[in-house]
Amino acid sequence: MSHVVIVGTGIIGLSTARALLSDGHVVTLVDRNPAGDKASFGNAGGLGVTEIVPASVPGLIWKIPGWLIDPLGPLSLRPGHFPKLVPWLLRFMKSGSRQEMLRITSALAALTAPVYDDFLPMLDELGMSHELHRVGALWVYETEAGFAADATDRALRRSHGGIFEEMDGDEARRLEPALGKNVVRAALTPQWSHFSDPKRVMDRLREQVASRGGKIVQGEAVAIAGTAVELSDGTKLPFERMVIAAGAWSARLAATIGDRVMVESERGYNITIPDSGVCLTREVIFAERKFVATPMDIGLRIGGAAEFAGLDAPANYARSDALAALAHLYLPGLKTEGGTRWMGHRPTTPDSLPVIGPSSNRPDVIHAHGHSHIGLTLGPTTGRLVADLIAGRTTAIDLAPFSASRFS
Repeated sequence: MSHVVIVGTGIIGLSTARALLSDGHVVTLVDRNPAGDKASFGNAGGLGVTEIVPASVPGLIWKIPGWLIDPLGPLSLRPGHFPKLVPWLLRFMKSGSRQEMLRITSALAALTAPVYDDFLPMLDELGMSHELHRVGALWVYETEAGFAADATDRALRRSHGGIFEEMDGDEARRLEPALGKNVVRAALTPQWSHFSDPKRVMDRLREQVASRGGKIVQGEAVAIAGTAVELSDGTKLPFERMVIAAGAWSARLAATIGDRVMVESERGYNITIPDSGVCLTREVIFAERKFVATPMDIGLRIGGAAEFAGLDAPANYARSDALAALAHLYLPGLKTEGGTRWMGHRPTTPDSLPVIGPSSNRPDVIHAHGHSHIGLTLGPTTGRLVADLIAGRTTAIDLAPFSASRFS
């Protein structure tokens, strides 16, 4: 068995470490802040198994200008970052054709199909099965037009096994009495589930990896130099195989071996309110406004929004406050005081497909990043696939659509 160095201790890196340790490999993980604030546990906490339709779809481009000028809109772009984002945006628009949408949806459907087969055994192993609530998610709409506009989207998800139980606003309020009268239509997706607190799962998984012999090193990986990962302090970690699972920072590291991967930071915001004054039983997705509310042990988490500002710009927590203001429109009893605001870097590709597979230039280096909004969902599945690649086993899923070479 080989010595594998994994850069990144988010859900992808830790799940990969768990799978590799089970295969008997020696594993070292490195991260600038191994237990620190990550998208892996600052997310909305849902297993979005029906999230298979890409972000770029036919007609989306005409909505973007309105979103950008709306202070409560789901999208913002800092002007200073725009020049760096242009190549990513061009590829994003190219991915929005109907043919590409259908191809990408099929690839994501194959990748998400075994999510519960991979996740449930891990939770049982961690003693955390009770942390996952398999009660579905409720998509709500404030206009009949918005509900009708999403009919094609629902049909596409249904064609790949998704279940959507459509209902009117009164039926939605019987499921979730906290919803206001402005909700006129809804759809229940029973296949979804959510965690009581994704951070607890991450902490326990990290502890398990360490207890099984995984070595966790604090440091910033800045380059792959020969057969070693070079850290910012000059330390070099030698490897026989190496996995890039550094989330939104993965493109920087991949570039040091000549791999061009188009992974951008799609910065997400949330606010978690301990005493929210409302009670929800499941994750609620506000479909027209592109944000969600999830009941957790630590409070009601309201999250969403997409901001493109790069990796280094300071957070704009007004985005978190805007989400709370939006949620109040749907949840009239919501108390917005006393919330904890958060921003995290979602690693997002222009075609919504993660990057999973060998480097184009270095067969001893494996990519495992770019999971966008479904990193938590796909953690154990990606870990299993990477372990199969390193072991030389045939993967159960065709990984060609996820190859890093598609950006060459």
